[in-house]
Amino acid sequence: MQTATFAAGCFWGVELMFSKVPGVIATKVGYAGGHTQDPNYDQVCHGDTGHAESIEIQFDPDIISYAQLLDVFWEMHNPTTLNRQGPDIGTQYRSAIFYHDDAQLQQALAAKDRLEQPGSKWYPNPITTEISPASTFYPAEEYHQNYLAKHGVNHC
Repeated sequence: MQTATFAAGCFWGVELMFSKVPGVIATKVGYAGGHTQDPNYDQVCHGDTGHAESIEIQFDPDIISYAQLLDVFWEMHNPTTLNRQGPDIGTQYRSAIFYHDDAQLQQALAAKDRLEQPGSKWYPNPITTEISPASTFYPAEEYHQNYLAKHGVNHC
């Protein structure tokens, strides 16, 4: 198994989308990319912890590659809106890729470069996605784990 960590807005929808991808073995929502140790949801919502609502994914690289996970990531949100996804506004909703090794970094940079090429049909505005090394991932409270699935929501 390998690990991937992404932030793409509210973690509930991000988790639901990734949980349906073949080769994704497990998902966990939480907080990453900040400076506060052991943050909780209320602290992250105030926007001063530096953390983003994130998802940590365990995946089987024999079934799905990291590059394919990146494709899912880019397609599921708008990476051109700084600190915002839909109605959710704040640094905790930023677009981010938290890479776990040099191979993931290189693939993330290459994917971003490909999407930013002149004439790319993907995004007319510059991509604002943060690409940073993964640090401590703090799992969110249990009631956030698989939140939408627990409440009978099957799409987002």
